[in-house]
Amino acid sequence: MTMTAPTATRPGRAELPFAALILDFVGVLTANAGPALRAWCLAQGLDGEAWRRTLGQDPEVSRLYTELEAGRLSQAEWNRQAAPILGVPEHENLMGRAWGGVRAAEDMIALARSARQAGLKVALLSNSFGLDPYDPYEALDVWELFDVTVISEREGVAKPDPAIYRLALDRLELPGEACLFVDDNPANLPPAEEFGITTVLADGQPGTADRIAGLLGVTIAT
Repeated sequence: MTMTAPTATRPGRAELPFAALILDFVGVLTANAGPALRAWCLAQGLDGEAWRRTLGQDPEVSRLYTELEAGRLSQAEWNRQAAPILGVPEHENLMGRAWGGVRAAEDMIALARSARQAGLKVALLSNSFGLDPYDPYEALDVWELFDVTVISEREGVAKPDPAIYRLALDRLELPGEACLFVDDNPANLPPAEEFGITTVLADGQPGTADRIAGLLGVTIAT
């Protein structure tokens, strides 16, 4: 993790070490999805690890998911093709049904709001898994947190492709050195660092939001 960045001055505010906070979605703004997905699998009569195993190990589902992330396959079509491989008879809104129990990471939501109130720009940089019929960002009510959104489905490119980080910086109108990026996937951090972006791995440990707040120089509102 890079720990230094040029000081960014926000008009009418004290100097802060960064001008923008860039956030991933799953594993950063969501709580750990594993327990909710396991519970859903068990409720369908599947093995508790069926979702994780199928997405991670079945080559066809992995291929379909890559297409979904890049916007080359609709979520509805992914549902239709993935359901029989997963062993679920009903494909309608499969993604929404599986993800329905996943909750927001309230401490990270509070951090995003506090960073924005302190004068930082807040951006979403997310590899999406479709927006229709299930919009996970709407489901957890996070759209309003952001000044800038860069969603892989909409852009046709996904992390860790450097092009999507460049898009985020262009839309923020900031150099990489003015930004801090949080992601739960270690593979997504090095490309950001190549742009001079300071990175933090969201490892699920308690106190992560407070640690990031300290790096940003902001206080999380309670």
